[in-house]
Amino acid sequence: MALTLASAAALLGKHHLLREIIRGDVWTLDPNRLGDAADAPVTDVTYDTRTVSEGSLLFCKGNFKAEYLDGVDEKGLAVYVAETDFSSATKAPGLIVDDVRRAMSLLSAEFFGRPQDELTVVGITGTKGKTTTAYFTQAILNAASDGKAALFSSVDNCLDGRTYAESDLTTPESLDAFRMMRTAADNGMKYLVMEVSSQAYKVDRVYGLTFDVGAFLNISPDHISPIEHPSFEDYLDCKRQITYNSRKLVLGADCAHADLIREDAAAAGVPVATFALHNDGRGVGTPADTVAWPADAAHAQYRLASDGVELGDFRLSMDGDFNYANAAAAVTIAHAAGVELDDAKALHALEAVTVAGRMERFEDPQSNTVAIVDYAHNFASVTALIDFVYERYGDRDPRITLVTGSAGDKAFDRRKEIVEAAEHRIANFVFTAEDTNTEPFIDICMEMQGYITDPNVASTVISDRSTAITNAVYDARAHADHFNVLLLIGKGNERWIKDRNRHVPYEGDDRVVERLFGLNQK
Repeated sequence: MALTLASAAALLGKHHLLREIIRGDVWTLDPNRLGDAADAPVTDVTYDTRTVSEGSLLFCKGNFKAEYLDGVDEKGLAVYVAETDFSSATKAPGLIVDDVRRAMSLLSAEFFGRPQDELTVVGITGTKGKTTTAYFTQAILNAASDGKAALFSSVDNCLDGRTYAESDLTTPESLDAFRMMRTAADNGMKYLVMEVSSQAYKVDRVYGLTFDVGAFLNISPDHISPIEHPSFEDYLDCKRQITYNSRKLVLGADCAHADLIREDAAAAGVPVATFALHNDGRGVGTPADTVAWPADAAHAQYRLASDGVELGDFRLSMDGDFNYANAAAAVTIAHAAGVELDDAKALHALEAVTVAGRMERFEDPQSNTVAIVDYAHNFASVTALIDFVYERYGDRDPRITLVTGSAGDKAFDRRKEIVEAAEHRIANFVFTAEDTNTEPFIDICMEMQGYITDPNVASTVISDRSTAITNAVYDARAHADHFNVLLLIGKGNERWIKDRNRHVPYEGDDRVVERLFGLNQK
């Protein structure tokens, strides 16, 4: 059924969002008072006035100003949705609502024919591991369904099970998400796996969306700033919303505040399945439905078991014990989504998965040096990354250099926490550019350098990121009597650096390393 002003008003009223409908001097709750306009089909939905066309419904979100509506009547604007009356700027009727973002999510889903009802939708949240777990889960579901699993991630979006396009946000704006869901459903997809950020709940990008399977991987302080979350409690509260908006929940058994999340699930009547990473297969560790543990002393492969039944040995293409925890999460999620645990082909599909910018390892043929490109960007992920280095290379007494920066204008705690996670375990910091909004790179780098308390760790500030990585490589080659590990974190495979609200082209950490090491570039 086509979306109309009348059906939009009815839906908003049902969710207690509609305040009134305004057109000129008419203020009403009854769209029929607007005559034929009430039943005219909406031809498109948008939040960008530049894309308004005949029959469009426009969402006036954010810091919207009346002057943005100049010329929309001539373009054929049919109706706008806003928290403010803009009748002085347009002749189109306005649906005045309490919360335009919530209204946008509900109406977008309706305009695109509720594509979520045609898909098994998986939502994955957590402080770390969301992206890798999403890719692992998609691989299993794709193998089980002959390539019918779509993906929304912070790296790529995939709407046909095989073609990947770079994404802009961890969780898309609701209108964009439902448009892509419609495309995925029309492409014959059976599943959709999507990352769900805390901001997705904070700003209602997934309002009204119920996940068939929700996953809560882990939680640790992050994204605390005036423009993100004012406190850890607020951050956790936003993450917890996935429990109340899922039909089944997959939970990291070792997750901080797991007891609270179990209480959420019990209150919502949502069944819970758990996963965990153990040290061995003798049941040592937090009890969980699905567990992973090392199958050999080198941690080169892991064994998985679910519901007490061993699923076999797995050798991932991605390094790090934490990725076997992510694999255990993915197996648990896929099983909750309907994949049978005896489908060995489907489960082993995760072994071939690689994620650009996540635990990508490069060896320098000119020196005894390994470089790892990863998206680690907070205390928990930096700690896990350095743990991996010592687990894999500890017997070689690695000399570790960390090339890092931190985001501007947000997540201020990260700057100190990255230093605290690393300073007593590495030889050298190189502080450099990462994404910012208004803060100069050099100011963030100098602030981070100021948090160093260990007199035995060296540090350098080089604001140009390519130069910083080059310096780290040359420094490693100058210390050829050591085994050197370069950790290049925070940017992954991104081909830009955000500077003063502009995306400035950047070669990419991986490509800089490939060039300096003389490797075949991708």
